[in-house]
Amino acid sequence: MAETNSKQYIDIRLGEDLYGIEIKYIDSIIVMQNITRVPKAQSFFLGVINLRGEVIPVMNLRTKLGLEEEEFTSTTRIMIVKPEPLASPVGLIVDEVNEVITLNDDDVNIMNYDENDSKAAYSAGIGKLGDNLVNILNIPELIGKED
Repeated sequence: MAETNSKQYIDIRLGEDLYGIEIKYIDSIIVMQNITRVPKAQSFFLGVINLRGEVIPVMNLRTKLGLEEEEFTSTTRIMIVKPEPLASPVGLIVDEVNEVITLNDDDVNIMNYDENDSKAAYSAGIGKLGDNLVNILNIPELIGKED
């Protein structure tokens, strides 16, 4: 009998869409706070925050993914992620953090994308969670790509 592997993800919302971030990349989740702007940064980098004495760059995930921008609300959060264990942390602004979900490898479909689409590598697959679909984000690609 084949053994199925499962992974845990944090289920987040951007607009009406659900996304998943593998839990191993998440350092912490904090409420929205003042962001200090950095001149001449890429458009998706809003600036930096001071978190427990560490300066952390903050990225607007909506802008990075090419989604329409929205106002920050009381549910907006900054997820501090590390693409690799020894990498510097980066903050991702998300509309809402829902819950921890577990998906088996069988529940995640790897999609074929146009290799000319620069944002295609940001998705590690589409997960099935009940009646909902969850776009699993590829954090190392998302954070490491220069646009």
